[in-house]
Amino acid sequence: MNTEFVNTSSRAFSRISKLAMPLLVGALISVASVSAFAQAPQKVAVLDMSAALFNSDKAKAVDEQLKTETSEDEQKIRNLAEEGRKLQEKMQKDGAVMSDADKRKIEDQLQEINVQYQYLVQKIQKLLEDRRQQFQQTYAPNLIQAITAVVEEESYDMVLRAEAVLHYTGTFDITAKVTEKLNKQ
Repeated sequence: MNTEFVNTSSRAFSRISKLAMPLLVGALISVASVSAFAQAPQKVAVLDMSAALFNSDKAKAVDEQLKTETSEDEQKIRNLAEEGRKLQEKMQKDGAVMSDADKRKIEDQLQEINVQYQYLVQKIQKLLEDRRQQFQQTYAPNLIQAITAVVEEESYDMVLRAEAVLHYTGTFDITAKVTEKLNKQ
């Protein structure tokens, strides 16, 4: 047997052991801490705060009130869209036989309809956005109270925002429970 090879091998093994020992100890500590965490049962929930708030009865009432307020403008939008569609059809159907002046007149009408349409759409969107933000600010404390009540009643260790979770099953979702608490307030 070649003793030189054995001496070289044992020196190399000794050097590797000295380098690998801290890594091995670190790996063992990591495994031990992971298994300790796994042994302690953790109750985790997922919550879509926005859905909990905006599915509440109060939010639905505000939404109905807003629909009533904007119904007149929404009807104007539908009328403008219909008027614009009719003018476009007329342009396609009779465009070949129309004078240039008539074509310009219809194009000007279409442009004016588009301006009015865009104005009304933006007006409604702004109103909806403002009311949504106002509602959110007004009822945020109620939402926090409802979340706290559900977490305490169900003894959750951790609640994650639904937007931050890649995948979860419905059994972890407490959104409906929070909405129910909001409705009882």
